[in-house]
Amino acid sequence: MTTPPFDIFLAAPPGLEPILAAEAAELGFAAPRAVPGGVETTGDWPDIWRANLHLRGAARVLVRLGSFRAFHLAQLDKRARKFPWAEVLRPDVPVRVEATCRRSKIYHDRAAAQRVMRAITETLGAPEGKGEDALRLLVRIEDDLVQISLDTSGAPLHRRGHKEFVGKAPMRETLAALFLRQMGYTGTEPLVDPMCGSGTFVLEAAESALGLAPGRDRSFAFENLASAVPEAVAAQRTRRAADAPGTAPLAFGFDRDDGAIRGARGNAERAGLSAVTRFERQPISDLIPPVPGPGLVLVNPPYGARIGNRKLLFGLYGSLGKMLATGFSGWRVGVITSDGGLAKATGLPFLPSGPAVSLGGLKVTLWHTDPLP
Repeated sequence: MTTPPFDIFLAAPPGLEPILAAEAAELGFAAPRAVPGGVETTGDWPDIWRANLHLRGAARVLVRLGSFRAFHLAQLDKRARKFPWAEVLRPDVPVRVEATCRRSKIYHDRAAAQRVMRAITETLGAPEGKGEDALRLLVRIEDDLVQISLDTSGAPLHRRGHKEFVGKAPMRETLAALFLRQMGYTGTEPLVDPMCGSGTFVLEAAESALGLAPGRDRSFAFENLASAVPEAVAAQRTRRAADAPGTAPLAFGFDRDDGAIRGARGNAERAGLSAVTRFERQPISDLIPPVPGPGLVLVNPPYGARIGNRKLLFGLYGSLGKMLATGFSGWRVGVITSDGGLAKATGLPFLPSGPAVSLGGLKVTLWHTDPLP
């Protein structure tokens, strides 16, 4: 097996890899490099724990355990039995093996996965598992090189552990964090989301400002590895980001739906953020700055593709743009939508748009402004 430092892969939405690379660099990870689908870096086990617990934009954290050549299934079986599984895996924790084969003499994915799983079971004793309770071992065979990696996250990292209420067309927390970073949010300014739904942008902004670990309230696959040190992991959970202001300006969420506001308040309470967030029922027509600016407005309105009628939405976007242009001088604005025509209907002076990013089967784009005149 490869010895530390390991190759680490931080998964990210295609298009936002440079944003995650910037976050990883800011948190002190070694030479993070944006590549298609994520960010490459290196580190030891504490770095892997820290990546899972503290990176706000990473969707998963994968670690490369090692590699070897194999030209047929019997050779794969033999070399997999010699792999030092006990250095990483535990005999009492179930494992699920997923294999992919490309341009190799071993071409049957399922047969390759079965051979590796059988080698683990018969040499280590770890049972085969299913679902998220099992450790996910990834076997990639390309040009006859067998590369073995491990998903150290378990459940996707957007599941922070304290958000029980989810509204319509929810924004993943990891994606919200990357959009906030793309907008230049540093935690020192107020944030307003006039269509907050379950409160994702508000909660992510408040957590970031306070320097709270996004993974503080959830468990991870790496905690079930032989390399885990519970006391050190616990210390990572309570560690605050060194560059965080330490006190959060208020982050505000508004929505016309009573149920959404109740749900968002519950999410904030479970996250320990009630003191630095405010959620109120309010239509767009009543939107004014809740505190003196300047600050940041970030909103994920309906697009018409899944929620709402597109023709009717032009009026909504137009009203939003008018309220922001007349009442939020000095504030920066970000609007996330799959429809460039709707974005332009706001009449706001948008800068060149960012990359299109997948969200729930759609491609959405962050349209953003400089401080409004």
